[in-house]
Amino acid sequence: MKRLIPLICVIIFGCNSQKNSDISKQLDQFLQGQAEYFRFNGNVLIAENGKTIFQHSFGMADFDSNRPLNDSSVFELASVSKQFTATAILLLKDKGKLKLTDSLRQYFPELPYSNITIWHMLTHTSGLPDYFWLMIEKWDHNKIAFNNDVIAFLAKEKLPVVFEPGTKWEYSNTAFVLLASIVEKISGQSYKEYMAENIFQPLGMNHSQVYNTRRSLKDTIANYAYGYGYSDSLKKYILPDNDPDASFVIYLDGIQGDGIINSTTADLLKWDRSIKNHTLLKEETQKEMLKEQSMQDTANKTYYGFGVSLDSTELGYMISHSGGWPGYTTFLARNTDKDQSYILLSNNSSNSPVISKTLQHIMAGKPVVMPYVHKEITLDSVALDRFTGTYHGVNEFKLERKGNKLFRVLPNGNSIEVKSESESKFFYADGSDRQIEFEIDANKKIIKIWFIAYGLKTELKKLN
Repeated sequence: MKRLIPLICVIIFGCNSQKNSDISKQLDQFLQGQAEYFRFNGNVLIAENGKTIFQHSFGMADFDSNRPLNDSSVFELASVSKQFTATAILLLKDKGKLKLTDSLRQYFPELPYSNITIWHMLTHTSGLPDYFWLMIEKWDHNKIAFNNDVIAFLAKEKLPVVFEPGTKWEYSNTAFVLLASIVEKISGQSYKEYMAENIFQPLGMNHSQVYNTRRSLKDTIANYAYGYGYSDSLKKYILPDNDPDASFVIYLDGIQGDGIINSTTADLLKWDRSIKNHTLLKEETQKEMLKEQSMQDTANKTYYGFGVSLDSTELGYMISHSGGWPGYTTFLARNTDKDQSYILLSNNSSNSPVISKTLQHIMAGKPVVMPYVHKEITLDSVALDRFTGTYHGVNEFKLERKGNKLFRVLPNGNSIEVKSESESKFFYADGSDRQIEFEIDANKKIIKIWFIAYGLKTELKKLN
């Protein structure tokens, strides 16, 4: 990729400024480092004012055949799909086919859930029970479940709501499965047909489709990026189909609405533009979709619209959504203040949302710690003891020594070893791009503590 930087400057930045050329180099250096040192595998596209300024593929679309990714590789979007389902509902609203105040039982009277509206489902305030864990526990794993199976399952089990509708926010895959089924019930079409006819085809998203038939119908599509997970025991990437802990990808394969849209980075840029320019929806309806409808996180003051998260950040106002499914981690975001779009699709569960945040900092000209190889040195228990304690950043940060090893203890009680690479710096032993750095004065007193995550430094304060 580095040998292509002059070409990228001509095609993308037009060589208008040294600053733009430097940004291009930094983007490339950071992502190449993530790929080389931290196993990033996926496609990246960054656009400004709707024009692509950086696009590249890193790694394999198929680890078994060593088929590489390219710009047209198709990825499972996981929960990035929710904004598509939301738009399908809003298209029906614009046509007068439904109201957001319609109740769930208006469409599925067999379900035991009163006072839940379409608005509640769009905003994750419905309180519906999570079908995922319940079906893992009770569903026949020899059968592939579809949306009608989820509905029948909920009707039979009569599981109570988690909370009264509208009283709090809790992420709900169940709600978006039911929304997709409402689309089918009103339109008389399958979810796949409706999305193709009303969204993908009008926008020219020619490489996008509802695709959850690889396992149920043994269907294949061209240039597919298969999602992989790394097996520590086998020392290689394997499909989740072959991982007993991820077997649900097979028997939950038929479920649609909460995920299962498949697309490319270029098609997602078309989608992003359609949202900005309200190409599909009425302008008023599009504004409602992007309005702060419900409080997602009171501590960080983030909100949820209809199928999208909304957040005021130090770099600008962000409309975004992430997605995760065995083998896939995806992220789609737009900084509305700068009209910058960030699309990251990984097919080996790389941390796309956090990597995107670093790319945003590079685009803003802010400093970033570039990836590099970490080499362990040995420190004795006395040397390690001075670093133990509880620190505070975005979250509580606790370091404990166990023998001659140092661990970060997470709030849930789990711990991750951090290895020393110098007398004042440690790196995470789990293979992620995270470090802890201590600034020490001449008297060997700790004066500052930094947490570095994927190139971004934040200061920690010691509590004890």
